Amino acid sequence: MLCSLCPRQCKIDRVNNRGFCGEGEHIRIAKVIKNFKWEEPCISGDKGALAIFFSGCNLRCDFCQNYEISHIGKGEEYTVDGFVELLKSFDFSQYQSLDLVTPTQFSLQILLALKQFKPPVPIVWNSNGYESPEMIRSLASVVDVFLVDFKFCSKELSLKLCGAKDYFTVATNAIKLMCKLKSSIFNDGIMGQGVLIRHLILPGQVRDSLNILNYIKSNIEEPFVSIMSQFTPIGRGGLNRKLTPLEYKTVMSHAKRIGLIHGYFQTLESADEGFVPKF
Repeated sequence: MLCSLCPRQCKIDRVNNRGFCGEGEHIRIAKVIKNFKWEEPCISGDKGALAIFFSGCNLRCDFCQNYEISHIGKGEEYTVDGFVELLKSFDFSQYQSLDLVTPTQFSLQILLALKQFKPPVPIVWNSNGYESPEMIRSLASVVDVFLVDFKFCSKELSLKLCGAKDYFTVATNAIKLMCKLKSSIFNDGIMGQGVLIRHLILPGQVRDSLNILNYIKSNIEEPFVSIMSQFTPIGRGGLNRKLTPLEYKTVMSHAKRIGLIHGYFQTLESADEGFVPKF
């Protein structure tokens, strides 16, 4: 079968070749972190999530803080049945959620696995927003929470940093569909169902961040957001510094001014290499 899982539409045979994401036919997992508490409180809760970091990526941003797995592709392979057995090996009473991190390149395999075994906790689809509507509709049958990045507004910026000049169009369509399919349900502060829209402020790109916040406010009904200031340079690409206090204040103040107040707002202290997982 030729791969058309994501908007890249590589149309390659992943049994014998690898597309833009760098992955073949089997699921590859770079790391599993138990009781992971670095996600937003409504995802991690008191127990922490069972976070599964998948290898490869269909976006592969130049500045990715998980570069070792998104670009280099470290990881261990699992068949669909093998992934099911892996999930069954965990005691989910110990975790607040199942956090599937950068899963898009394995959408079909994960969908098949979760139809065989759906853990008794919220299933979180933690993705970059570069998703096809067809796959989102399919995933909505097994995924409870879409934890989705909204990275870029500018075509020039998304082309430069991830080779996807259509990112804004794709991501906005994906996010609107996610919100249509999953209304928000909270249980004791934990998101049991819904959409949490993340935006990472990039150094030197304040105008792009303001445009994204304006879009969210104007187009998403009762948005629940996470505005992040944690950007930490990894020594690649043109983004080689952290945010300045002025950049941080400009974006956060604008969010408050336009009424984006429901969600999470990181402090500048979040920009620390200690918060980047080791793979």
